[in-house]
Amino acid sequence: MIPRYSRPEMASIWAPETRFRIWFEIEAAAAEAMAEIGLIPVDAAATIRAKGDAAEFDVARIDEIEREVKHDVIAFLTHLAEFVGPDSRFVHMGMTSSDVLDTCLAVQLTRAADLLIADVEALLAAIEKRAVEHKMTPTVGRSHGIHAEPTTFGVKLAGFYAEFSRNLARLADARAEIATCALSGAVGTFANIDPRIEARVAEKLGLQPEPVSTQVIPRDRHAAFFATLGVVASSVERLATEIRHLQRTEVLEAEEYFSPGQKGSSAMPHKRNPVLTENLTGLARMVRAYVTPALENVALWHERDISHSSVERMIGPDATVTLDFALVRLTGVVDKLVVYPERMQANLDRLGGLVNSQRVLIALAQAGMSREDAYRTVQRHAMRVWNGEGQFLDFLKSDPEVTQRIPESDLEALFDLGYHFKNVDTIFARVFGKS
Repeated sequence: MIPRYSRPEMASIWAPETRFRIWFEIEAAAAEAMAEIGLIPVDAAATIRAKGDAAEFDVARIDEIEREVKHDVIAFLTHLAEFVGPDSRFVHMGMTSSDVLDTCLAVQLTRAADLLIADVEALLAAIEKRAVEHKMTPTVGRSHGIHAEPTTFGVKLAGFYAEFSRNLARLADARAEIATCALSGAVGTFANIDPRIEARVAEKLGLQPEPVSTQVIPRDRHAAFFATLGVVASSVERLATEIRHLQRTEVLEAEEYFSPGQKGSSAMPHKRNPVLTENLTGLARMVRAYVTPALENVALWHERDISHSSVERMIGPDATVTLDFALVRLTGVVDKLVVYPERMQANLDRLGGLVNSQRVLIALAQAGMSREDAYRTVQRHAMRVWNGEGQFLDFLKSDPEVTQRIPESDLEALFDLGYHFKNVDTIFARVFGKS
């Protein structure tokens, strides 16, 4: 997590001050729940809450204690006791470190998920706006990077909208799965802490009790969460890659907004490079890189070990902060994307009508020619166009095998661009719920 690719709201979730405040909330809520069922004095729980709420936890002091005790939770509890006084003996009763650490991580990840969900919603709004704007803007569809058949730029964007809608649902599911609380004590048996404590704390924190925590929350939940972030990052890269291709000089159908005073190259003043989408491609790689360690964290020894701990201290902040930054940057790219409809049309026309080859193939087959012969005939003329010898329609009109089956006027109709767009309204209705 570095400042260059961090937004303050997401980064603050992972700040030490936030972490220690969540730790206190867990401890205070547990103490209040214990007081409610008569396990500790009500006054003691009130003192813990009041003095902890008023305290400003000193990160440097906690670090100083940890250097001596070699245990982060004990260091925090020792520092908390400096504020609370004698009633601190009722703090952390029957609990173990994982109760605090795992529940805190759940709180942090759910907060991070809320921001990521809002990010995707903003991105969806930007994509929808541009898709509607270019709903009927003709462009060439490409397969294998080669001209295939006509589509519209709006349909292109509708596909990305549908993909990020799925990502929105995935993030909601991932948030629900990670939002679990564990206050079950050593090896997860509740031997020294009443299960009602866990239920009460979970309710206060907006979490659900983990059915079987084994002292730690099972890491398959975390693996699913980070895998979801990896999928979202891959979608970010797919859209970024599309824009990078469209911005290539030979294509130049769309490009990133180039602001006044912006410089594209230290050596070549003419350059306008797709720096934002290239950056997004790299950021997506990093988010996906955190998925494998999360998967490897699932297999812990017996009821618990801490082989996952060092991993999560890094991937928790890094994955969420990086994806948050990437989603917001991508939203800006889409919102300001410069689109060139005239260049799209020029590229569409570049192959002399070959994008209509399938229509001619079908028409010849419907007129009685075998599919094999029809394919051979169409391809023969298409290859001449590829070689720069002329226009596809002209070659077809000069071929008796074609014209004896398809009149010239009908041939010309096969080159009607609007034919390819007759179902755009249907696609938009499926994606956006409106035509």
